[in-house]
Amino acid sequence: MLDKKIENSHAKNWFGKLNIKAPSIDTPAKSLSGGNQQKVVVAKWLEKNSKIFLMSEPTRGIDIGSKAEIYEIAENLCTQGASVLIVSGELPEILSVSDRVIVMKDGRIVKEFITKNTSQEELMHFATA
Repeated sequence: MLDKKIENSHAKNWFGKLNIKAPSIDTPAKSLSGGNQQKVVVAKWLEKNSKIFLMSEPTRGIDIGSKAEIYEIAENLCTQGASVLIVSGELPEILSVSDRVIVMKDGRIVKEFITKNTSQEELMHFATA
């Protein structure tokens, strides 16, 4: 059985911590903006005390402000000891938020890079070679 008071308390906590913008905590996630929907998903993971986060295209289709918030959430998770894996086709995004990049082609790892020691051109070379 779910305790509605506890559930609401947890929801209010994550709404505040993740800056989720909605008319109320009872607003269905599907009616929120893309960025706020992403933050609701992250809140669910955080509620479960997850330590590994896989974010596939976490900023696709969301506004620049929400992108910055998603990046900040990912950075905070790493600072708190979690691991965040971001899958994205946007190389500038990957290079700006990652410590390491793994290039894959046809489902296989081609090469791993330390982000500060590589460039978009080098990543593309290995992705298309």
